[in-house]
Amino acid sequence: MYLSRFLSLHALWVTVSSVMQHYPSVWGHYDVCKTQIYTEEGKIWDYMACQPEARDMIKYVKVTLDPPDITCGDPPETFCAMGNPYMCNNECDATTNELAHPPELMFDLEGRHPSTFWQSTTWKDYPKPLQVNITLSWNKTIELTDNIVITFESGRPDQMILEKSLDYGRTWQPYQYYATDCLDAFHMDPKSVKDLSQHSVLEIICTEEYSTGYMTNSKIIHFEIKDRFAFFAGPRLHNMASLYGQLDTTKKLRDFFTITDLRIRLLRPATGEIYVDEQHLARYFYAISDIRVYGRCKCNLHATGCKEENKKLFCECEHNTTGPDCGKCKKNYQGRPWSPGSYLPIPKGTANICIPSISSIGNPPKFDRIWPNISSLEVSKPNQANVCDKELLQCQNGGTCLKNMRCQCPPAYTGILCEKLKCERDPGGCSQNSGNVAVSHGPLLPLTALLGVTGLFIF
Repeated sequence: MYLSRFLSLHALWVTVSSVMQHYPSVWGHYDVCKTQIYTEEGKIWDYMACQPEARDMIKYVKVTLDPPDITCGDPPETFCAMGNPYMCNNECDATTNELAHPPELMFDLEGRHPSTFWQSTTWKDYPKPLQVNITLSWNKTIELTDNIVITFESGRPDQMILEKSLDYGRTWQPYQYYATDCLDAFHMDPKSVKDLSQHSVLEIICTEEYSTGYMTNSKIIHFEIKDRFAFFAGPRLHNMASLYGQLDTTKKLRDFFTITDLRIRLLRPATGEIYVDEQHLARYFYAISDIRVYGRCKCNLHATGCKEENKKLFCECEHNTTGPDCGKCKKNYQGRPWSPGSYLPIPKGTANICIPSISSIGNPPKFDRIWPNISSLEVSKPNQANVCDKELLQCQNGGTCLKNMRCQCPPAYTGILCEKLKCERDPGGCSQNSGNVAVSHGPLLPLTALLGVTGLFIF
């Protein structure tokens, strides 16, 4: 008796500890894909939506420049100082480390003085446009979680477009236009993110906030992710439940914050004035010291891990899914069509795990395994698998199937299909005089296919 009570208290403590560990007080973590809980049938898996932690995605980026010879230093050339456009005795030389400004210096650790930066050639071919495309590629679908920040060591450009791709650079869409004069440069009225709302959050705008000339405090350009989040989650992003609900139900909103590539199109360098000074063309160039992109691997809410292999990012898929984005069911787990996980209902979401195919069934299961949580499989929904029926998934030992959702067992039996004797839980086990008949397993094989217990054994 005391042992049974101790075991019950221990089980309760483990359950409470697990819940406290995996569900912090703030919304939106989704940092665990499954956990064990205790029910009348014993231990079961409780599946939930999950996603990787946000990280600095620049660590995994590949950068390409177009034209490829746009970086200064080959051949060496002089350029004017940043703060004084008429002090033109600085040199860029690709053959000397101290004077070289290669593209990788856009992504190295900052904080040193002087800061390191990539630099283009000067506008020596004026009036031919000085234009550069900087493409950032991840070869992986990324969900942005924070502002994109570009720090210029030169003045911020007079004209620039930030673009995104969702198909690995095959097609491009504008994210935002930047100009000292939006109407003149892009035939657009100037706006800022503050002019948007929930209903217009996907509008592509041109902003003049970030396109001033030579100023010591005007080096940074933002693409405001968090300000757009705030339309749904509140100014301090406290109501993440609302944001996740919108992302879950509005594909266009979800896709807006999703990328495989970014492209920075530098169209006109900072001039600081209306006219270009043709006598001092070494004043005009692009220089970028830092680019920040924070996000997470898109894993369709089927993984918490994302690893790099052979310079490629892959989700560490769970829920019996596979693929770079966990975008399909594993072999032999195609018992129903693949579906992404869902943020709803808050806070655990819905896992939508893949379940075994009928054709993949092997030997009948033992019943000392950890069973998946029926609610996490959504078996009560239309067109989903049944828990029981009157043909293949019969309730055992005189049990009655109620609406294909559960078995109503006789007093002496328990389990999903009434396959267990209740007396087996007693310390003394089942005696011959207990009045219970032997367990009749019957046709239990399809249950394995529908509930996906393969790989969930406890030894």
